[in-house]
Amino acid sequence: MTTVKEPDLDLAAPKPEDLAAVLLSTERPPRPSALSASFSFGWRAVLKIKHVPEQLFDVTAFPIMMTLMFTYLFGGALAGSPTQYLQFFLPGILASSVVMITMYTGVAVNTDIEKGVFDRFRTLPIWRPAPMVGYLLGDVLRYLIASVVIMVVGLILGFRPDGGIGGVAAGVLLLLVFSFGLSWVWTMFGLLLRSEKSVMGVSMMVIMPLTFLSNIYVDPSTMPGWLQGLVSANPISHLVTAVRSMMSGAWDGGAITWTLIAAVALTAVFGTLTMRLYNRK
Repeated sequence: MTTVKEPDLDLAAPKPEDLAAVLLSTERPPRPSALSASFSFGWRAVLKIKHVPEQLFDVTAFPIMMTLMFTYLFGGALAGSPTQYLQFFLPGILASSVVMITMYTGVAVNTDIEKGVFDRFRTLPIWRPAPMVGYLLGDVLRYLIASVVIMVVGLILGFRPDGGIGGVAAGVLLLLVFSFGLSWVWTMFGLLLRSEKSVMGVSMMVIMPLTFLSNIYVDPSTMPGWLQGLVSANPISHLVTAVRSMMSGAWDGGAITWTLIAAVALTAVFGTLTMRLYNRK
């Protein structure tokens, strides 16, 4: 019988200096860029919707309910017929519904703080504002879904925008830009307040006057003079005027400019305040 000689194996434990050399020679993965980190957190927000689809209720059922209710309950009294009122009302309810949805960003931030998730984010070697920007990027998808739902319902009910597809797309895009800026207000509340109920309550106290003291539902010319001044100074009124003008094909450059300025100002002011609170939390 022929015997096969096994090869000599060095079973001795590796020396510490050898392990150190291996670890030091290993290249670490590069730090993710600010854009990459922000999109990763945005994708996290989208995955939360996938696993909890009930979150889509406020961007589907609520806008449909509001559109049908105001069109058929008040359309005849305010404009003579629901179809005629819809031509004026739909861009306004589109803006109102998306603006109201923005407050849920603050609720989501507050919920993650209570669960301790932000403590884990803070230990990651990423761009500091990435988690906050990710929340807002994820919510932009929700705003877009709400906009599409309302437009589809409006077209079924008889809304006919003279600005065509281009005007509608431009109006929705402007609305998304403004909503992104407004969402920073609610992220600040989400970091500042102690519970999600407090965030919801304070947000409603701010949103309700902004939406009702505007030109969403009726023409401000029918209001008392002192109230018309408040309505004309309301940034939501500028937003609605801009969206209406785009969808009608007669773009209002002044309203569009003021809306963009408001979006930039909201992002600059409340984005800065949000990050200061986030760093001190």
